[in-house]
Amino acid sequence: MARIAEPLTRLVNELLKLPGIGERSAYRLAFHLLQAPKGETDSLVRAITDLKEKTLFCSICHNLTDRDPCTFCTDPSRDREHICVVEHPANVITIERSGAYKGLYHVLHGAISPIHGIGPDRLKIGSLLQRLKEGGVKEIILATNPDVEGEMTANHLAKLLKDLDVRVTRIALGLPVGSDLEFADDVTLSKALEGRREL
Repeated sequence: MARIAEPLTRLVNELLKLPGIGERSAYRLAFHLLQAPKGETDSLVRAITDLKEKTLFCSICHNLTDRDPCTFCTDPSRDREHICVVEHPANVITIERSGAYKGLYHVLHGAISPIHGIGPDRLKIGSLLQRLKEGGVKEIILATNPDVEGEMTANHLAKLLKDLDVRVTRIALGLPVGSDLEFADDVTLSKALEGRREL
């Protein structure tokens, strides 16, 4: 078999590490980048470098940001009586796209999963409790994924929060069980937020 240029092979191998990228897609992307103008590839390299060097986590809500505190936590127009609790920063983007929610967020950075050795102590739960102690929050919306780990996490949080003076709700099912929030369409997610229920 003819030898393929080493830089091309190296790029394809790196692209294969990305989620959802198979060998054909990796080669297609690699050839696109090879044929693209240098300015376009330089811009992509800068964007990836900036992502790694200039992105941090908000010290209040733990969402991705390029300044601390993030724009959600500092925006005076956001409803400060509601905090939507999600597993990952990608979930914030999905909920924002729905346009159905105007409150604050709290990102746990995972879900309880005993099989993977992830207990409540590995999640950003302590800082959520601290935010509630500061007062002003009337409702916590649990928007963890509708899978086994997400349900376990929601139930754990509901038990922790039941004695506090705060309403605890769970987004309504309407999202397919076993899926991730980031794959939900805007209408389904909007309806799930509207139909949330008390825990």
